Amino acid sequence: MQKEIISSLLKSQKTYNRGMIVLAGASASGKTEVAKELAKRYGITKVITTTTRNIRVGEVNGRDYFFVSKERFEEMIKEGRFVEHTLYNENYYGSTKDQIAPNKCVVIDPKGLKAYIALNDPNIVTFFLDSKEETRYARMLQRGDNPEDAKRRIEHDRTAFKPENVADVDYHADSENFNVEEVTDYIYKKYLQILESRKLAKK
Repeated sequence: MQKEIISSLLKSQKTYNRGMIVLAGASASGKTEVAKELAKRYGITKVITTTTRNIRVGEVNGRDYFFVSKERFEEMIKEGRFVEHTLYNENYYGSTKDQIAPNKCVVIDPKGLKAYIALNDPNIVTFFLDSKEETRYARMLQRGDNPEDAKRRIEHDRTAFKPENVADVDYHADSENFNVEEVTDYIYKKYLQILESRKLAKK
């Protein structure tokens, strides 16, 4: 059914001024995998964020992240280059304003979510992926996370993703009872529908 609705929207006599998808969710809620599926199935490319952490084996500057020094990152903050930024494990992470573009997707934390919502940009469609704590903990162990680290992340997310912190998202997506492909199809369907409802389509 999801695919039929998406196909109908895409075949309509409207050419969409495509917007941008913002994905938020607690650890292991599936947001990164959904971002990958959006790229694979619908051509929605992931925003390249900027970080001060060291580049890892196999990573490419400009593909995985924009890697900069801490000094340069702090200069960029002063220059007002970021939509949002955060300090995590002594490293900065942030998404720059020039990465806001059609057919892109960004994965962010609650602070970043609020920053994107505050832009009040009708081209930006926000989603929160819902999944139970025990399910997310099991997923973290399955992917090889340290059990104690996984517990700390669960505890952190319990506060960070309190209902009031995600109250203003456009849609909630159930990543507890549906697989990645189904969640991706749901998100893309809602994305197209909300662009149409916001009059972001041309005849």
